[in-house]
Amino acid sequence: MNHPQRTRIKICGLTREEDVDAAVAAGADAIGFVLYARSPRAVSVERAAELARRLPPFVTPVLLFVNESASSVIAACARIPGACVQFHGDESPEDCAAATLGTRPYLRAARIPLGDGAAQFDLVEYAQRYSKAQAILLDAHVDGYGGGGKAFNWSLLPTSVASHLVLSGGLTPANVTDGILQVRPRGLSLAVDVSSGVEADGPDDKPLKGIKDAHKIHRFVAAVRAADASYLQTTHV
Repeated sequence: MNHPQRTRIKICGLTREEDVDAAVAAGADAIGFVLYARSPRAVSVERAAELARRLPPFVTPVLLFVNESASSVIAACARIPGACVQFHGDESPEDCAAATLGTRPYLRAARIPLGDGAAQFDLVEYAQRYSKAQAILLDAHVDGYGGGGKAFNWSLLPTSVASHLVLSGGLTPANVTDGILQVRPRGLSLAVDVSSGVEADGPDDKPLKGIKDAHKIHRFVAAVRAADASYLQTTHV
């Protein structure tokens, strides 16, 4: 359905200068800042603006909101020129249009149920409903908002979706290649979005939320590039 092309990469939930620099050095296309106060990875608008100023040309800052007012989204975007918006709550198409003034590009998260429930999610209808979105971001539906480091069953997604897709939820350097090979043919194009999968390990081997591991970021990017090479080879046999 889609022509072979490089998979774009977003590293999300960054809170530190060194992590922004590491993501850029590894080749990330976009850097995500969480502007949702209840998230352990949350940063203030002022902090996001400060970190975004480190980005070189052609690396996009992405501002993640959950059920935020249109005025707050507009004000935040005014502080961070060139930012893309990611809506991760219960925002309607009308809410998205109002908060982006109908002109700023945005991603709309689709919360895909875990297990066999993924088959009941009508992604084709969802993509049609949010047809003004630049892409539909696929994340696992868990309690609260965000994927919680969980991966849904990629194989249960529809085979043909008339939208650009962003695969998220539980991605790691170990599984992102498989995720790309499974999901890439299903949409117009595919990007990937990782957060917990590239975070530093805490004392209990649990991710230190908001603290990234430069080595894991580089491994993740390398795995994405390997998937691209594999996909290109299989589609040109």
